[in-house]
Amino acid sequence: MCFSPVGDLVGGAVVVAIGLEACRHVKGRSENVAIAAFPLLLGLHQIDETFVWWGLQGHVPSDVGRVAMWIYLVVALVVLPTLVPLLLGIFEPSSRRRRHYVPFLLLGLAVSSVILEAMLVGHPTAHLGSYHLAYSVGLKRGALVIGLYIVATCGPLFVSGNRWLQWFGAANLVAVVVLAVLCANGFASLWCFYAALVSGAIALHLRFRGPSANRRSSDYQEQTFA
Repeated sequence: MCFSPVGDLVGGAVVVAIGLEACRHVKGRSENVAIAAFPLLLGLHQIDETFVWWGLQGHVPSDVGRVAMWIYLVVALVVLPTLVPLLLGIFEPSSRRRRHYVPFLLLGLAVSSVILEAMLVGHPTAHLGSYHLAYSVGLKRGALVIGLYIVATCGPLFVSGNRWLQWFGAANLVAVVVLAVLCANGFASLWCFYAALVSGAIALHLRFRGPSANRRSSDYQEQTFA
């Protein structure tokens, strides 16, 4: 897990490898490219957190650790709430069903804007926790914003026409609620590592499923909604 810099480094490298492998197998399925590449971003994101650890532990210059912290928080709290519904909307084969992602995309944009403003006005910090990194960005009404963050990032999976993504959505929701309740200040660190693992599972699913599965699903959905 991400309980140490080595955990972040090894876990991130594994997720990047999964993403690279998935990207090699999207020929003929162009709609899968964005989802297949998503683990690359999250894997590199976890590797970046290694430098946050090392900066706090004095293994790299503090300025390096601070830059790594900003990169980590921007991706985790500003990019993901907007990127997740956007990528899932692109992945959705049914043009009729894509409209269901619009509310989540708009919500994600709002959440991203609020968090980015808080980060620019405040002074984000990171410090070593017992088994994780604890981040603070100075959010007002933090519980409400994090709740909307969860809706924006987990909700789109439930409106997908792909039942595997719906199952991943359920697993995501359970995990994120548990992490938010048990470890509020470590939410960004623990949740993002879990999200990286789930994205790797999705990439593996895309790797091993039949090349025409998405097309059959799309045809069925278009007939259903017609």
